[in-house]
Amino acid sequence: MNSINVIGDAIVQEVQIKASPRQIFDALTNPSELLKWWVVRERFKTTEVEVDLRPGGKWMMRVEGGCGPGTTSSMVHGEYRKIEPPHLLAFTWIRDGENAPETLVCWELHEGDDATTVRVTHSGLTSESLRLRNSGWPLIQSLLQTYLEQNI
Repeated sequence: MNSINVIGDAIVQEVQIKASPRQIFDALTNPSELLKWWVVRERFKTTEVEVDLRPGGKWMMRVEGGCGPGTTSSMVHGEYRKIEPPHLLAFTWIRDGENAPETLVCWELHEGDDATTVRVTHSGLTSESLRLRNSGWPLIQSLLQTYLEQNI
């Protein structure tokens, strides 16, 4: 798994995925697809996803399992800020039950000859504890990569 790359108040991760930007964008925005790949057997799984894919539209994801100290479920939600299918998706990220500021997640998809470069930037992480709490992006990218490369 990749190490965490911190730049200022952001975590920035990149991975090459052997899938088209459209396939990746759909996996990031289609609730039925998110339910299939945002999961680690016997650790956590996504159980509910809602998506209103338009600028200003709301999104929500509920995860059951290893969701942090002393909790068995977690809900994250936010609002879509920028949508440019199939190359850019930006949304706010708010984790319920935590006294943390709203942050921003941006997925950028750049098509190459043999693969798409997938860059996720999670910004607004103004403290070390916020960066640590939101350091799972290498795992999430790995789950996305495995799902797409084994199912296309």
